[in-house]
Amino acid sequence: MKNISSSKLLAVFRSRKFWAALIGTLFVLLNELVPAFPLDAEQVTNIIYMLVAYIIGVAIDDGKQILRG
Repeated sequence: MKNISSSKLLAVFRSRKFWAALIGTLFVLLNELVPAFPLDAEQVTNIIYMLVAYIIGVAIDDGKQILRG
């Protein structure tokens, strides 16, 4: 049981979707917590939109690979 959960955790850390989501979260947090953050809210929103599109694209690509076998 422990090996299964640790292998799943390692798979999450290797996931491109996980890292894109983490980067997006960091951008939002930095924008809210650091007053001198060099990007305004609209720029951060555009970065988040780009990351969401990337995550969806990777998910579609992963789905195609699973269907192909």
